[in-house]
Amino acid sequence: MAVCNCFLQAPPLSRLLSPVFSRRATNLFAGYTQLKSTVMFSSSSAANRTGPLTSPIRAEVKRVSRKESEIASASDLQFETPLKIVEYPDPILRAKSKRIGVFDENLKNLADAMFDIMYKTDGIGLSAPQVGLNVQLMVFNPAGESGEGEEIVLVNPKINKYSDKLVPFNEGCLSFPGIYADVVRPQSVKIDARDITGAKFSISLSRLPARIFQHEYDHLEGVLFFDRMTDDVLDTIREELEALEKKYEEKTGLPSPEKAQARQKRKAGVGFGKRR
Repeated sequence: MAVCNCFLQAPPLSRLLSPVFSRRATNLFAGYTQLKSTVMFSSSSAANRTGPLTSPIRAEVKRVSRKESEIASASDLQFETPLKIVEYPDPILRAKSKRIGVFDENLKNLADAMFDIMYKTDGIGLSAPQVGLNVQLMVFNPAGESGEGEEIVLVNPKINKYSDKLVPFNEGCLSFPGIYADVVRPQSVKIDARDITGAKFSISLSRLPARIFQHEYDHLEGVLFFDRMTDDVLDTIREELEALEKKYEEKTGLPSPEKAQARQKRKAGVGFGKRR
């Protein structure tokens, strides 16, 4: 199985997905069920990528109950532009994010600013903790460039179900510049979330969109992509992680809050709901 080595830091020529849904449409998710049968993967260099974006989910089951996280205050959503990417091992990346309760112009401006820095750093996905804000907000665009594909904003997302089928993928992360390694994740997920206006919706994602979503969702839970790597895979990037830890210590004058050398593998199912 071929894997891509450009996950959350896509090269300029990346053109991986046809338009899916946009933060600019107020009635965006009213017809999400129609998307399940019409939206397809598209790439000028990969004509065989014709699988649907979404995948069918089995009959509804009662969702696993989870203690609601704290609501973000106005100060939690204060930001200055241009935003800057927070790099490992900054402790901000380990803090659990608060739910957003106010859907206003400030939130829209924050999403816009997140897209701006994401594009400038050749990313295709970004979560609020990666720009120093521990709130449940993520943005992504699988096309990787402004004006290409569609920009997706998810607020207060939750994973409702995930597939039994697990697939490997060579992931990168803007908070780990230049570091790439294989991560195994469920191929598809069903999520509940709110859009930028606060409207609730549910949708099923598969393949690349599901992969991006899970990576960014982990950030909202304080989970980093190397937490999901096998020990053998982690060994291939351990020196690079240690270099980032040293960079943090030199920049801040503080000891690194965590050490890759002492890393313990986290439980694979962190934050997930029911299997389908």
